[in-house]
Formats: sequence, C-alpha cells, structure tokens
Amino acid sequence: MKTKFPVISVFLFVWLLVMLLLMGCGSAQKPDHTEGEELQGTISVSGAFALYPLTVRWAEEFRKVHPKVRIDISAGGAGKGMADVLSGMVDLAMFSREITPPETGKGAWWIAVTRDAVLGTYNASNPYAEEIRKYGISEATLKSIYLDQTIKHWNQIPGIKGEEHPIIVYTRSDACGAAEIWGQFLGENQECLCGIGVFGDPGIADAVKSDKFGMGFNNVIYAYDINSRKNYEGLEIIPIDLNNNGLIDPHENFYETLDEVSAAIADQRYPSPPARDLYLVSKGKPEKHLVKVFLKWILEDGQQFVAEAGYVKFSDDKIEEQLEKLK
Repeated sequence: MKTKFPVISVFLFVWLLVMLLLMGCGSAQKPDHTEGEELQGTISVSGAFALYPLTVRWAEEFRKVHPKVRIDISAGGAGKGMADVLSGMVDLAMFSREITPPETGKGAWWIAVTRDAVLGTYNASNPYAEEIRKYGISEATLKSIYLDQTIKHWNQIPGIKGEEHPIIVYTRSDACGAAEIWGQFLGENQECLCGIGVFGDPGIADAVKSDKFGMGFNNVIYAYDINSRKNYEGLEIIPIDLNNNGLIDPHENFYETLDEVSAAIADQRYPSPPARDLYLVSKGKPEKHLVKVFLKWILEDGQQFVAEAGYVKFSDDKIEEQLEKLK
C-alpha cells in the first residue's frame, strides 16, 4: 500500500531547504565595509614621528564617520613602532623607512600611505644664513660634517667666509626612519651619523632652534608650520646644492613654503633618499575587521586630507596598488 505524505509536510520540507540555503549564504565571509555600517572598537597605533600628525588627522576624520571607534596613537620612533607591532602590543605601526627582510621574516606586512622627506636644518640666527641660502650645502659637504667630521666649522663650508665658529651637529638618539634615511642619503645609515643625540623630531627641532650654530635634520612636517605653510620661527632649511656647482640654482630653490617643498618631493626634484614613502605596518595581513576598514578608508576617503596636512599624495595608480594588497 502506498503511503501518502500530507501536503503540509511537503511545504515544511521545502521551507527547511530554503532556510538551510539562506543560512549557507549568510555564513560567507562578511564584506570589509558596508555603507552606513556602525563600527565600534579600538585600534592601537604607535611608531614614527614622521607619520604621527597625519595619522592623528586621519583618526579624527574617521571618528566623525564612526564615533564609536577609539583610535589610540603614540609616537616614539619607527623602531619602537615596529617592535610594538611585531610583539602584538599594537595593531599598526607608523613606519618611515623601507621594511627590511628580517622584519618581513618576523611577519611585517605593510601598505604605503603617503610620502614626505627629511630636510637639513640650521638656526635662523646663524651669521652665515645669507651665504647658506645663496650657495647651499652639497651632499659631499654634508658627508664631511655628519660622517667623517673633516668639516667642523661653518667657515670650512664652501662659499662661507668669516670667523671660525663650530658646527654643533645634532642627530637622533632614538631608532628612527628620519635618521636612517638621512644616513642613506649620505651613503651610510643611522649608526654612522655623528652628533649630539636628541630624542624625537620635536626634540631635534627645538635643539637647533636653541643653538645659534646648530645643524640638524627633520621630517618636513616638523620643519614647516601647517597653518602658515612657512618654516617654523627660528628654524631654517638647508638648501642642497644638488648639481654641485657651488650655487643654489632656480630649480633647486624650492624651500620657501611647505607647498613648494611638497611639489619638489612629488616631481622628484628633491632626491630620494632623503624623500621616501611612509607606511602603516601590521603583523601579518590584518584580520581585525575594524583595522581593515580603517586602512581602506585611509587609501580612499582619507587621501583628501594628505596635502592639507603637509604630506605628498600618491598617484591613483599607486593607491590602487595598495588597495589590492588589502583584498
């Protein structure tokens, strides 16, 4: 005898089948970001002074869209940032030099987010300021000041004449991208730089501003005022005699304003190094949803704040390359 199934059982079977299919679809990976998504949680960031002001700006703007997100940011140098992120203490490190193979071997993953440069600096009250602006200082002369110290007095610099005053050389005491990049520009690394060690970008800027015969180097954002777009009071920028002809030619004279320097970095009139990309680093490709959303926002909406904040914006093609790394 044939068994007849009630019609309601057939409907129940179909309904259960549909629900199982829907549940299967729902278990697919959640997209990184949906329009109007309400995010909450904390992102921790540490590292390079070079990227700190822009990262703070990005955090402020991101929180306008996602007010329930907390972003903790601390600057302590690129070396500290890398150590913190590789040890799992923070989600992201701000980094201001190329990532090395040993760092990659420990799990460092990164995206480039903007570009800036390291600039040589001297005190605005230096009695040789006019000559420095006119003749500049060549890479070879900077090597003799920072590396082998065969030039120890201002009047030993080509183009400068006058009384003998010592060059008080300042460098960074913390492991940092700025000193490493300045060292690379001169053909060595941070460990080879001579001078009085000072902690942090603000520290070395203050040291030079307080020393009539001081010489140092700073990331762009610590040499220029973001509001006036002029170099900070008491601090002057060393114009580099790039073609070694003993003069600062018109095409080498781009230090008057922050925007002029940024344009020179962008079109590579200012050399690399000391120009360089800046990075955000994580330990392995980020798995934390909130971190991925933040990084994607930085490469998209966040780019509108880059130039205003005193940095150099990437080309659309380079932005697309970085976005591909997030996929």
